[in-house]
Amino acid sequence: MLDKYGRLDKVIKVYSRQPGQLIRILQQAQEIFGYISPEVQAYLAARLNLPLAEIAGVVSFYSLFNSEPKGKYTISICLGTACYVKGSQEIFRAFKNELHLDDDDTTVDGLFTLRSTRCMGACGLAPVVAVNDDIYGQVKAVDVAAIISRYRKKELADDYERQRTYQDPAAAPPPH
Repeated sequence: MLDKYGRLDKVIKVYSRQPGQLIRILQQAQEIFGYISPEVQAYLAARLNLPLAEIAGVVSFYSLFNSEPKGKYTISICLGTACYVKGSQEIFRAFKNELHLDDDDTTVDGLFTLRSTRCMGACGLAPVVAVNDDIYGQVKAVDVAAIISRYRKKELADDYERQRTYQDPAAAPPPH
């Protein structure tokens, strides 16, 4: 099994010969590492023979790239016009208060990252909140605690399942 840099080298090998593939390489790097750290940016600059400033500029310009670790669940609150008119700023404030975060911050346990976004393209559901790929429409501030609780319970259930698997040899995966 390749380590993360080995996997990134394979991506570089495939795409570096094709012009205009920097964003694709950065997307793949983010998938591999979870974010594009300054170390990964420096590695890419050296391997692609590009100035570090060019790599860093692209990473910082596009909102899809993260240069810091993100939580397991990214909560995105739409502050586009339709959502804003229907009270999304109140929902955003409720998430901030519940999680004790500011925009683009991650909880200490690494579970949640809070982000404000502009138009998710679901204006008919306004106000809209996305938690990773789960979309919540017509959200109210009173729904915020329940949404967070859902993911905390899921995390506890996943932890329980992992512990059960390790304690019950019959449930554990076969040895290699």
